[in-house]
Amino acid sequence: MKKKNVLNLIKYYAEKNDAGFRDQAYEIARYFDGIGNYQLAEYIMALMSNTNTFVPQISDSNSSFFRKVEYGTDSLPLPEVIKDDVIGIVNAIGHNAGINKFLFEGAPGTGKTETAKQIARILERDLFIVDFDSIIDSKLGQTSKNIASLFEEIRNFSHPEKLIILFDEIDAIAIDRINSNDLREMGRATSSVLKGMDSLNENIVLIATTNLFDAFDKALTRRFDSVIDFNRYKREDLIEIGEAILNELLSKFKFAGRNMRLFKKIISLMETIPYPGELKNLLKTVIAFSNPSNEYDYLKRLYNSVNKKNLEMDLKELQNEGFTTREIEILTGISKSQVSRELKE
Repeated sequence: MKKKNVLNLIKYYAEKNDAGFRDQAYEIARYFDGIGNYQLAEYIMALMSNTNTFVPQISDSNSSFFRKVEYGTDSLPLPEVIKDDVIGIVNAIGHNAGINKFLFEGAPGTGKTETAKQIARILERDLFIVDFDSIIDSKLGQTSKNIASLFEEIRNFSHPEKLIILFDEIDAIAIDRINSNDLREMGRATSSVLKGMDSLNENIVLIATTNLFDAFDKALTRRFDSVIDFNRYKREDLIEIGEAILNELLSKFKFAGRNMRLFKKIISLMETIPYPGELKNLLKTVIAFSNPSNEYDYLKRLYNSVNKKNLEMDLKELQNEGFTTREIEILTGISKSQVSRELKE
């Protein structure tokens, strides 16, 4: 331990800088833990967990465990079945009935994180995402101590009714303890999460997401008031959502033309339509890479991307896929009259 740690501790106390004071206290505790004085380290941690020195407010500038997430105004297209669940979450929080912990599970790109942002926007709450890089520590036992400190900061938030905490991909610290390769360390971490959730202020909304629900610790699953399955997309939902995403992108790329009928035909050719996150990236890329002097160049690029083909398109195959002569003209650049002649031949 360096002299500056003690000096900073005194300085932050005098300035009533609670975040700085706690950071220094935790750093001192880590020092004693590192030299083998576990009792003293745990004593300091216990003192900090039982002391509300200044009742701090969480902000992205004074916490090492959180960062504030800005949410935009873009719409979030979801299937009706998931949308109904989201409306239910908003209503449950509004009723102030202590229903405040929600787990979003599903494959990457299904809209879990974006849904959390939308809920925060609707409820006009600040959204803070947990920074797992600052929590996970290779040193034995330190991760669980950091988790305890994390929940201590959450408990000390002075306006819990204005807060949503997002544990994005919470499986980073809560994989099934029974099947974990490091049972002891994962057990400590998961137990710390369980304890923290049990003591959570019911006015604070906690949303967690996971891509690995099957490997999720069942004891932790039971701590959530509701588990929302984000894998419930039908093929028709994805085509409709793709249309909504494209409409939104076209409003930003003014040079690109709108032909939803052709777009839906191309998307329908996909054996597996990707989830919204991946689909949005695909559409954004084909539009961004398209020739601004050709308003439908992005559709040709989309077709090539979907079918993994080069620019040499087979006119007869395009016809068999259900495209009209005008649509074939758009995709190939060959005039309708020439397309008609070649198809007849």
